[in-house]
Amino acid sequence: MEKSFRPPSVPLVTVDPYFNVWSAADHLYDDHTRHWTNKSNGMVGIIIIDGKPKRFMGRLSDQDEFELGEQDPDVLIQTHLLVEPVTTKYTFEGEGVELEVHFTTPLLLSDLDLLSRPVTYVSFYVRAVDGQSHQVKIYFDVTGEWCVNTPDQHIKWERQSIEGELITLFMGTVDQPLLQRSGDDTRIDWGYMHLVVPQSKENKTVFHSAASRQQYVSSGVFPSQDDLNQPRAAEDNMPVMAVELDLGTIQSEPESRFLMLAYDDVHSIEYFNEPLDPYWKRQGVTFPEMLLTAAEEYEEIVQRCDRFNQELRSESTLAGGEKYKDILALTYRQSIAAHKLVLDSSGDVLFFSKENFSNGCIATVDVSYPSIPLYLRYNTELVKGMMRPIYKYAKSGDWKFEFAPHDVGTYPKANGQVYGENKLEYQMPIEECGNMLLMAAAVTKYEKHADFAKDHWELLTKWAGYLLQNGLDPENQLCTDDFAGHLAHNTNLSIKAILGIAAYSYMCDMLGIEDGIAYREAAQKMASEWVSMADAGDHYKLTFDSDHNSWSMKYNLVWDQLLGLNLFPKEIAMKELNYYTKRQNEYGVPLDSRDTYTKADWLMWCASMSSSQAQFEQLIAPLWDFMNETSSRVPVTDWYDTIKGTQINFQNRSVVGGFFIQLLMKEQTINLVKSGDRNAETHSNRS
Repeated sequence: MEKSFRPPSVPLVTVDPYFNVWSAADHLYDDHTRHWTNKSNGMVGIIIIDGKPKRFMGRLSDQDEFELGEQDPDVLIQTHLLVEPVTTKYTFEGEGVELEVHFTTPLLLSDLDLLSRPVTYVSFYVRAVDGQSHQVKIYFDVTGEWCVNTPDQHIKWERQSIEGELITLFMGTVDQPLLQRSGDDTRIDWGYMHLVVPQSKENKTVFHSAASRQQYVSSGVFPSQDDLNQPRAAEDNMPVMAVELDLGTIQSEPESRFLMLAYDDVHSIEYFNEPLDPYWKRQGVTFPEMLLTAAEEYEEIVQRCDRFNQELRSESTLAGGEKYKDILALTYRQSIAAHKLVLDSSGDVLFFSKENFSNGCIATVDVSYPSIPLYLRYNTELVKGMMRPIYKYAKSGDWKFEFAPHDVGTYPKANGQVYGENKLEYQMPIEECGNMLLMAAAVTKYEKHADFAKDHWELLTKWAGYLLQNGLDPENQLCTDDFAGHLAHNTNLSIKAILGIAAYSYMCDMLGIEDGIAYREAAQKMASEWVSMADAGDHYKLTFDSDHNSWSMKYNLVWDQLLGLNLFPKEIAMKELNYYTKRQNEYGVPLDSRDTYTKADWLMWCASMSSSQAQFEQLIAPLWDFMNETSSRVPVTDWYDTIKGTQINFQNRSVVGGFFIQLLMKEQTINLVKSGDRNAETHSNRS
C-alpha cells in the first residue's frame, strides 16, 4: 500500500450526529465499520471475480470481539486510500481486477437542500488490469445495528419499490421512541435505515442474517428469498439488508454502479417542546420523493463534489501547505455532520451542534465559537443558525442570568439548559458573552451588513455591558476549556472580553450608533492595561497573578486580526508564537503551562497568526503527525496529549471547523490566485 496520510479514523457515512459511520482501521476490511461512538455499525463488501469471493469491507462475524477465521474470505488487497473533503476513495486490486469504492456525502455548504439530504452515495468502479476479461459481482450489506441504540432492541423491516425506479430495503425499531432518547454516547433508535439501489434485473436484494453471509461466500449464489423471521432483536443472528450488483463482463474500460445509504429520522430535533422536521422536508417532500431526486441527480452531484474536492484541496495547500490540505480534507465532513439542519416555525434556519463525547449538549456556544471559521468561509446563514437558539432561550423567562447561556439542552432536546444543573458556579459568564459578540461581529463582517445583529441588539448590548463591567480581570470561573477547571484572572479570557467589547463597537459603527465610540475607547484602555498586567518578558502569563513561568495559548487574540480591530500591539502575537515554538512537544504546543495536553482547534488558531507560512507549517506539523501516528483510532479528537500522542477525551466534534481559520487569514491570497494574479503572495504579505 502506498505511504500517505493515515487518518486515525476514516469518514464513510457522515450526515448528522446519528447517521455517522467511520472505519477505524488501516484497511477497510480490517474491522467492522463503526458509528463515531466506536459501536459497531457494520457493513460488509465482497467482490466475486470469476466465481472467487474477495472481501473488501468489514467482517462477516456479527460479534464485536472476533478473531479473523474461516468465516472471513480472503481480501482484495487495499492499495490506496484518499480522503477528500466530501469523498473517501478506496482502491483495491487482485485477481486481475481493480476496484475503487467511493463514499460521497455531498455536504456542500452553499446548497442547504443538498446539505440536509440524509444520503451517502457508495460508488463502485471496476476494471480489468491484466488484459483479460472477468465476470464480476459485488455483494454489499448493512446490519440492523444502524437503527438501534443497543443490540437488544427489536427491529422490523420492509422492502419498497419507488415508482419502478428504485428498490429500498429499510429497517427500524418496533417501538419507535421518537425523540425520546437524549444524551451523549447514544445512537438513534427511531426512524428507518435505508439501503437503496436502482431497480433492474442486475440488482438483487434480500433480508438475511450475518450468519447467512457465509453461505453466499461458499456458494456464490445470492439467496432467492428473505430468510428472516421478524421482528427480532438486532443481536439475534444479526439481521442484514443485502444487495448484489451484477456488473457482468469487465474489461479494461471501467464499469460503475452505485447505491445509496439513507436515514429517515421522521423528526430531527425537539425545540422548546416542538418537534422539528429536517430541513429537506420544508416544502412537503416525502422520503421516497427525496430518494428519487437523489438518484436522478447522482451524476451531477458527484461532479459537483469532485469540483469542490479539487478546489478546497488546492486552496488549503496554497494557504497552509500539504499537511494543512490533509487536515482540512479529513475534518470538513466531521464538523458539518456534528450538526443537524432544521427550520423553526418562522422559517428561520437552525443549525444545531451536538457536543460529542463531552456531555451531549445541544447548540453549545463555546462549541459553535471555535467551529465558525468553516461556516464563515462558505455560508454565514449557518452561523446565524447556531446563534438563533441561544437568542431565543436568553430572551425567555427560563433564563435567569444577565450573561449569555452556555447551551439550550441535551441533543436532540433543545428545551433549555441542563448543563451543570444550571447552577451559577458552572456557568461561563465572560466566555459566552464574548463568544456571542464575536460571532455576531464575524457574521456582520462577512455579510457586510449588521442586519442580523440589529435583530438581537438588546441582548448584544446587555452582554457588552456585562463584559465592560466584569471582563478585564475575570473572577474565578470556567471558560471553554472547562476540563481544566475554574480559573481566576485568566489572561486569555480577558482578551476575549476586551475583543467582545470592541466587536460590539464594530457593530455599532456598521449600524451608525454613536455609542460605539465609548465602547471602542473602553476596549482600547482595557487592552493597554492588559499588556502591562500580563507581561512576563518574552511572553504573557496564564493569569494576571501567576509568576513569569506561567503561560497559555492566547488563541482569542486571532479576532483582533480577523475583524481588523487592531487593539493589541502586533508584537504581542509575534512574541507569543515565538515562545510557543520553544514549548512545542512532539505532537504540538500544550494548551498552557499546567499540563501537556492541548486543544487542536486553539493550536490552529494560534498558528494562523503566524508572521510567515513557514512558521504556520512548523506549528501545525505536529498536529498532522498526531493524526497520522496516534493509537487513538477515533474520529479526530481535539483534546490530546502532546507527548504521548493519545486522546484525552472528545471525538468527532464540530470544533474542527476552526481548522479552516487559515483560509480566512489567507483569503486575499487565495482570491488573487483564483483570479490569475501570479504575485498573489507578495500582495498578501504587503497587506
